[in-house]
Amino acid sequence: MIKPQYLLVAVAAVFASAACNAEKSNGSSAAVQAKAVKPPQGGDWARIVSATPAGGFVMGNPNAAVKLIEFGSMTCPHCAEFDETGVKPLIDTYVKSGRVSYEFRNYVRDPYDLAGALVARCNGAKGFFPLTRAMYKDQPNWLARLQTVPAEQQQALAALGPDRQFVEIAKLAGFQQWAAMRGLPSAKSSKCLADQAEINRMVQMTSDATAQYPEFAGTPTFVVNNEMVTGSTWKILESELRKALGD
Repeated sequence: MIKPQYLLVAVAAVFASAACNAEKSNGSSAAVQAKAVKPPQGGDWARIVSATPAGGFVMGNPNAAVKLIEFGSMTCPHCAEFDETGVKPLIDTYVKSGRVSYEFRNYVRDPYDLAGALVARCNGAKGFFPLTRAMYKDQPNWLARLQTVPAEQQQALAALGPDRQFVEIAKLAGFQQWAAMRGLPSAKSSKCLADQAEINRMVQMTSDATAQYPEFAGTPTFVVNNEMVTGSTWKILESELRKALGD
């Protein structure tokens, strides 16, 4: 794990190398001729969400024939665009059928991104996807608030330790009040924003993404059955899912 004193340097290095909606190379996923799988009794596969060993959260049938991973950044407008246009049909058509599992891994590009992700992850598996989707929907508003922070205040934030920096960023963005309205008490989000283990986990997950996929160039990035997808639109991703499913 990354030590606390190296955290801000690591995040800065990630930010310097990360882009939003950059071009990516692609491989072809082999078709598996997957059929729909009966959901758990009294529910559907979209209600099954758990943490993954890689640090993300996965929704759906854990034994799905096709496994989708999205690397997304909370501050990335293209990620928000995909959430608006692609996530609902992805869940309704593919995840609920039990044929595709959907894992989201946070890729932190900067301290603001990390603060948002800490809040979205704070309620664990049960709240991760609802909070993440709500944060994307409201992204223009909280990004606008952060963009008005004076340069000298940004410099002061950078000088804070990680136990305080992300709490202060959350205050400027209005994250805690926003989250409280969605069932996450401010006292709990304050603890999450200062959780060094979770901070380290996300920085490590970001580092692992570029180590595992050397061609990784930006967010959102999609991986279908361990093959990186070229492009970041729902139309492109759905085409790759259908190929992998043998549809």
